[in-house]
Amino acid sequence: MIADKLSSLLDKRFTEDDLKDCFFIGIKESQEGKKIEVFVDSDTTLDLFRCRVISRYLEQHIEENGWLSEDYTLDVSSPGVGNPLVHHRQYVKNVGRTIEIKTIAGDRYKGELTKVEEGQIEVTEQIKSRKKKKNQPEPEVYLIQLSDIKEAKIKVSF
Repeated sequence: MIADKLSSLLDKRFTEDDLKDCFFIGIKESQEGKKIEVFVDSDTTLDLFRCRVISRYLEQHIEENGWLSEDYTLDVSSPGVGNPLVHHRQYVKNVGRTIEIKTIAGDRYKGELTKVEEGQIEVTEQIKSRKKKKNQPEPEVYLIQLSDIKEAKIKVSF
């Protein structure tokens, strides 16, 4: 399967100094197998230059090994805003941002991602009122096991 081969190549490539802070997220393959979308992320910044380096690296191996027909399309990008977090390192990268979580049990949480530890995250409820009130309750703090999360998305506010 092409996805396994590309994933293995990326795991190896991401041990090299210039891309050491990058990590593999996933692959989408069209039903015809002619379009491959590779999603990667980085602990720092994933810019166009780095995506191009990764793309050329994968293209070289695809073509040398004849894994796909000549008319394939390969896109390398970050998962983008609105896509679920799937890797522990993505949670770490997004500390301080607003996160929305759905758990396997059906619970929902929304708040600031305040801490990431091995196996769990801390989410602090955001107080909706902009004015400070005298008897305003303290925000709730939720500890959520990563294994209990069905879907987690970063919410962008403008």
